[in-house]
Amino acid sequence: MAKFRSLLFGENPPNVSENSSKTIDGSKKDSNITIGLKYKMRSKNPIIGKNALIRSNSIIYNDVEIGNNFKTGHGVTIREKTTIGDNVLIGTNTVIEGHCSIGDNVNIQSNVYIPTNTIIEDYVFIGPCACFTNDKYPIRVDFDLKGPIIKKGASVGANSTFLSDIEIGEGAMVAAGAIVTMDVPDYFLAIGAPARIKPLPKHLKKLNKIR
Repeated sequence: MAKFRSLLFGENPPNVSENSSKTIDGSKKDSNITIGLKYKMRSKNPIIGKNALIRSNSIIYNDVEIGNNFKTGHGVTIREKTTIGDNVLIGTNTVIEGHCSIGDNVNIQSNVYIPTNTIIEDYVFIGPCACFTNDKYPIRVDFDLKGPIIKKGASVGANSTFLSDIEIGEGAMVAAGAIVTMDVPDYFLAIGAPARIKPLPKHLKKLNKIR
């Protein structure tokens, strides 16, 4: 078991719930948490770094790699082939559909939907209920699924919606409720439905500071 724990959790096993039903090596474990959901025969246990806090009803599939200081809300789902960096927060009821890349110092709020093949770079903030998509023609056309690319230091407002294969530039901002149908250049603002692209005010032209 010691070797298995080292592979799964890195050097220290995570505190995986505030309301624990079991204790393993001093860590808390809730029976409603699944770490290492096997989705195919030869899938590998997830790797999770130091100081993780994973709250109840969360599910982490096999073939997931997560860095240090990881925190979730309740009911988070992280599917296979996803990599997550250090100092990342994933809010309650957020779904990450797999084959995604999330960088360091990222803050994802509650009820966010992140589809397959999404890339989120470092220092990104994503507000609650943001919805990304990866299919331009759902069901009607055999389409190569492409989620958005959210570049370093961008901020995404609450309840915003993104068409597939959209790039949000470095330091860009997306206003709450925006429907983003085109790329947003570095340090520009997307606002409205459908979103209009405008230059950011001078005082907002800076990267996020998320630690």
